[in-house]
Amino acid sequence: MTTELNPNVNAPATPSNGKRNRALLILLAFLVLAALAWAAWYLLVARWHETTDDAYVQGNVVAITPQTTGTVIAIGADDGMKVIAGQTLVQLDPSDAQVAYEQATANLANTVRQVRGLYSAVDAGQADLAVRQVAVTKTRADVARRQGLVASGAVSAEELAHAREELAAAEAALSASRGQLSRNRALVDATTLQKQPQVQAAVAQLRQAYLNLQRAAIVAPVSGYVAKRNVQLGQRIQPGAALMTIIPLEQVWVEANFKETQLAHMRIGQPVEVHADLYGDDVAFDGKLVSLGLGTGSAFSLLPAQNASGNWIKIVQRVPVRIELDPAQLAKHPLRLGLSMHVDVGIRDQNGAVLASAPPAGPVLATKAYEKQLADADALIEDVIRRNLPGAKHG
Repeated sequence: MTTELNPNVNAPATPSNGKRNRALLILLAFLVLAALAWAAWYLLVARWHETTDDAYVQGNVVAITPQTTGTVIAIGADDGMKVIAGQTLVQLDPSDAQVAYEQATANLANTVRQVRGLYSAVDAGQADLAVRQVAVTKTRADVARRQGLVASGAVSAEELAHAREELAAAEAALSASRGQLSRNRALVDATTLQKQPQVQAAVAQLRQAYLNLQRAAIVAPVSGYVAKRNVQLGQRIQPGAALMTIIPLEQVWVEANFKETQLAHMRIGQPVEVHADLYGDDVAFDGKLVSLGLGTGSAFSLLPAQNASGNWIKIVQRVPVRIELDPAQLAKHPLRLGLSMHVDVGIRDQNGAVLASAPPAGPVLATKAYEKQLADADALIEDVIRRNLPGAKHG
């Protein structure tokens, strides 16, 4: 047996590296294209946007509190119910307020009649003063006539003395009449009956009593939805107690907390696209950046950071940014307070201001729910005064 290798047998061929090189070239080309695509996307799109998920729905939470003391006898709305401005939410027992109102009405009527008496006293005082002046003139003439007759003996000295005493009495009565007229005039001079101080004090008392009576019905200052009802029937409440809250959902906004490194190119008025976790990506809200926060969250916290203590670690701070939403979209897709939002701010247009440049033209929020109360009180006061003037007809 021989162990020599057959020289005619061919050696195995080495595997080809062509397919591997081709795959590597394809991968390299894909990576280069991906890098170019990412660079183009960043330069054309991404660098003009700032996004955050640290954003939440905020809104006005209007507290309903009583202005007078009373016992609850009716509750007009519960949690989740819609109410309109001016609607009665809680009714207090009006008995005490009704009694005070009737007393104030009677007091105003009595005061008007007393002040009418003051004006009449002035007229009577003027007439009395004229009578006293005539009497003084007459007695003074009698004294002068008797003085010329005493020397001839036609008039006795005693009669002259009596005449002088009458003159002194008439002059004293005239002086007293002048003083009384001055005192009466001081109460009514330079004023009308409606503007006389005593009438004004009674008017103020009646206005307060009427308002207290009206405030027994606690009304909604704004339209919205009731939340956190705490009041119960029969509860004795004091002014300022929290009874419930009203949330006007059409006035909500988004507060987005951006890192301080994201704020460099943000300006008021920039467009914002907002997505709510409640609706997902299917619903996009169009918004507008309306203000940049004036401090970080830690600066306004109850216990602000004390970085001078020595235990300092740099942490990127966040600043709240307020975003106003489209009211039409809010009406179609209502939001709730506290919902999580995703915010995307377009920063391409940087012509806007960083801070507001002018104060608001008018009130940011206002209510007219209480205007009618005061108007009704003034109409009532005019009616009470008119019914107690001379010649008024009483039904």
